Amino acid sequence: MSNLMTIIIISGVAILTFLLGWFISQRIGEIKLKKAEELSKKIIQEAEKEAEIKKKEAILEARDEWYKAKLNFEKELQVKQAEFHRMEKRLSEREANLDRKVDILTKKERDIQNRDKILYAREKAVRAKSDELNRKISEQNKQLEKIAQMTSEEAKKLLLENLESQARQEAAQLIKEIKEQAEQTAEKEAKNIIISAIQRCAADHTVESTVSVVNLPNEEMKGRIIGREGRNIRSFETATGIDVIVDDTPEAVILSGYDPIRREIARMALEKLIMDGRIHPARIEEVVEKAEKEMEVIIRETGEQACFDVGIHGIHPELVKLLGKLQFRTSYGQNVLQHSKEVAFLAGLMAAELGLDANLAKRAGLLHDIGKAVDRETEGTHTQIGYNVAQKFGENPIVLNAIASHHEDVTSESPYSVLVQAADATSGARPGARRETLEGYIKRLEKLEELADSFKGVAKSYAIQAGREIRVIVEHDRIDDQGATELANEMAKKIEAELEYPGQIKVTVIRETRAVEYAK
Repeated sequence: MSNLMTIIIISGVAILTFLLGWFISQRIGEIKLKKAEELSKKIIQEAEKEAEIKKKEAILEARDEWYKAKLNFEKELQVKQAEFHRMEKRLSEREANLDRKVDILTKKERDIQNRDKILYAREKAVRAKSDELNRKISEQNKQLEKIAQMTSEEAKKLLLENLESQARQEAAQLIKEIKEQAEQTAEKEAKNIIISAIQRCAADHTVESTVSVVNLPNEEMKGRIIGREGRNIRSFETATGIDVIVDDTPEAVILSGYDPIRREIARMALEKLIMDGRIHPARIEEVVEKAEKEMEVIIRETGEQACFDVGIHGIHPELVKLLGKLQFRTSYGQNVLQHSKEVAFLAGLMAAELGLDANLAKRAGLLHDIGKAVDRETEGTHTQIGYNVAQKFGENPIVLNAIASHHEDVTSESPYSVLVQAADATSGARPGARRETLEGYIKRLEKLEELADSFKGVAKSYAIQAGREIRVIVEHDRIDDQGATELANEMAKKIEAELEYPGQIKVTVIRETRAVEYAK
């Protein structure tokens, strides 16, 4: 009984608890629902306020944009109106100008019409006078025929014969005068042409050398170049064919050799080895081989640049390479490639002055010393070698003759050969163009003075202008004026026969008579 009561009591408590919880939850739900409704109303009100603010801001922004657009439109309108006014003013001015021009043309047209009338009247008067003149001439001719007892045809024939004879005499005299004048001015004109060409052309010159100096970063590099027991320097000399001189010169070594191309290859290779820092026999052979390939490229590009500078195209690639080799060849200290370019310019300028083909003359001048590129490898003179090489690669016969004859080894067959000879002599004789040793220079001047002193009647001779002129003072009582001219001629011929010299030597014979008296 007691258990049953306990169960009933528990059940009742549970039911009351359930009912109380349900009531409380319902109450809490109503409170939350009410709060949610209030919150939603509040959010809606805030959203409406914010929307109203955004709306007002948008309206204000739209008004600002409209105002700006209005200002821009008004500015553009003002610019367009100003431009329109300018165009309108310009059109008005043009219209006024056209009106003035129309008035001027109208006035000129009236003047031309009046002038035509005047000219017509004058032409009519001239025609009448011409008819009157012809009638009078006809009457006079008839009277002359009666007086001379000759017809007009006979008189005309006799007059023409007299005129023809007189014209032939005048023509012969004129031809004689022109010939004498040409002989007098030919040398002067030739000199002017050469001088003009020289003034318009200039080329650089270099001094001949058989050594190259390579700078070192420090003195320790000399030991690395020599190597252990000298194996590095021996490998380098064997690979390049150039002697390496290591002396007391601070931070420098000297490369010595007569082949300028091999010496340049050695210089390039040594500089690469110094920059790389790895110096041993295997590396030396690798770098020298690379330098040789670079030298081939340099030679080709140098030849192409020379052709471009002169303005000559269509030269065989092998001849272009030989031209590039001339960059490393010198003659009496003069760079042969620069000399060849200068000869090409001079020959082309002189050919243009004479009305010849300037391009053909420049081509012959550029290739005239091509044999010097291989004269150390082939027997014969550089003119013969150059002729054979150019002929092998299909050069123009005129160019071939210019190459072969520029030292008068063969006969010149065209004026281009003569121009190349003149340009070659001019380039070689330019002051400072070529250099010779001091000893050889002094000996040449002494021989020149000895040759001049060997003639009878010579009091004293002086070699001046670096041996390009010899001035001879003669005894006035032993040699007269005619003898001075003959002496200069004989001396020039003897110099040509016995001496070797670049360019030409001017012989000047001076004869003077002095009367000296003293007033006491």
